[in-house]
Amino acid sequence: MNEAADGKSSAAGQLLAVSMAGISKSFGGVRALDDVSLEIEQGEVHALLGGNGAGKSTILKVLNGIHKPDSGTITVAGRKLTAHTPEESRAAGIAMNFQEMSLIPTLTVAQNVFLTREAKAGMGLIDDRAAERKAAELFAILEVDVDPKAVVGDLGAGQKQLTEIVKAISQDAKVLVLDEPSTALAVSDVDRLFVFLRKLKARGVAIIYVSHRMDEIARIADRATIFRDGRHVITAPLSQLPIDTMIEYIVGKRSKGLSDVERGTAVKGEVLLELRGVSGKYKPENVKLAVHRGEVVGLAGLLGSGRSSLARVIAGIEPAVSGEILIKGKAVKIANPGDAIGAGVALVPEARATQGIIPAHSVASNMTLAVLDRVSMAGFVDPEKVRSVTDGMIKRLSVKTASRDHAVSTLSGGNQQKVVIGKWLATDPDILVLDEPTAGIDIGSKSEIIRLVRELAASGKAILFISSELSELLAACDRILVMSEGRMCADIPRELLDDVGIPEHDTAHRLQAAEQRLQIEIQEALKYGQEIGNDDGKSNAYPEL
Repeated sequence: MNEAADGKSSAAGQLLAVSMAGISKSFGGVRALDDVSLEIEQGEVHALLGGNGAGKSTILKVLNGIHKPDSGTITVAGRKLTAHTPEESRAAGIAMNFQEMSLIPTLTVAQNVFLTREAKAGMGLIDDRAAERKAAELFAILEVDVDPKAVVGDLGAGQKQLTEIVKAISQDAKVLVLDEPSTALAVSDVDRLFVFLRKLKARGVAIIYVSHRMDEIARIADRATIFRDGRHVITAPLSQLPIDTMIEYIVGKRSKGLSDVERGTAVKGEVLLELRGVSGKYKPENVKLAVHRGEVVGLAGLLGSGRSSLARVIAGIEPAVSGEILIKGKAVKIANPGDAIGAGVALVPEARATQGIIPAHSVASNMTLAVLDRVSMAGFVDPEKVRSVTDGMIKRLSVKTASRDHAVSTLSGGNQQKVVIGKWLATDPDILVLDEPTAGIDIGSKSEIIRLVRELAASGKAILFISSELSELLAACDRILVMSEGRMCADIPRELLDDVGIPEHDTAHRLQAAEQRLQIEIQEALKYGQEIGNDDGKSNAYPEL
């Protein structure tokens, strides 16, 4: 990386949008950043990459004034930051969307977008209608459908993500920081976001883009900086960083990513989970499915297709209004999460920060939250049992933490997700429903999680795997069900998506071709779902390929 002496000019001589030099930051005994530097040019999309705990989110929070660096300097468009507060960063023209989301669930979308920057009417009163109009205009630019009057707590994860993005872009920033912006977005929403980002780039806005999705980085970024273990590894143009090279720098060894994962052949047993005509209040609608022991079944579909709604019905979070749920061949009533857990069903939810963890509590407390009865005696928690369960899960999932007693909030996003998975694996469920289980997890850890999923299936569990990343579905699943408008529209055996014309040893190109085929199936499902939606609503027969 070209490091100007004053940290204020690029190699071309123009003023740098951001220059961070010699930044270090520690939390307790963990050194999150170790003398790292980062330079961002005006009018570029700069990808920031790295594995869990690499320091990406930490350096961005330092830039945004949330964390104060232990050492180092920060200069934004020639202005040196000294107070290291969010107010100073905002005044310098920095806006950021957060991976954990900073939305207040009890406020409306528009109120969140313009929080602390409210429009005022006569007599200094807040003008909510003006905020709603402005928010509607921003969503219209992105061509996405989010109601500015809706209460954020009532939104799905995808719409919350869009609200977080609009909140960031509403600030007319000179430097826009997007931390995992596409985690809960559909492919079409990502495409529209990219169109908008290119417009901002043309206006000279510097965009720092953080994502674990290598395909996105290849499409949108001009340059990339890669961190590993809190240190700077490389900064280079994307033309010099093909995907396999990026992965090698990120994980520290040569890897093909998810195409390296071997699925093996599933040995299916009896049906553990069966749904017969199950409908929720809004979604899903008249769903039938069966998941066998030893099988990983994927759920694919666009944002709003009903995948997460189906998961919540199975887990008892939302009641089924009709239909029948069978566990091991017997009809069961699942009216609440306790019923589901008692029946051997566990859900890893998509909203990690609000539904999966208690951030201020320790890793150990979170890991054992769902098995308190097993680690207690006579109403008192047994510390030795807590240590045994927690240490076992930390080792099994390779959770990076200084101690089991550290607060989960001190962990990286990917390691927090591992804690959520570990919490539910501790219950030893027969049926595991995973809703976006690798959100915010780096490519190396994704492979670990998918291998774990395959191992769990091989041990006799039935797994329903929901993901917006097609490569994950293809790497993890034996069958993939495609949803649209709350209905099942296709049931596709994984092997039918392979291109027989591509040699088996060329795993990367085989995975890429399978992704393209699955994307076509999803688009066809969208049309099919809309067609039967316009019918009388009673038909839900879907093609089994």
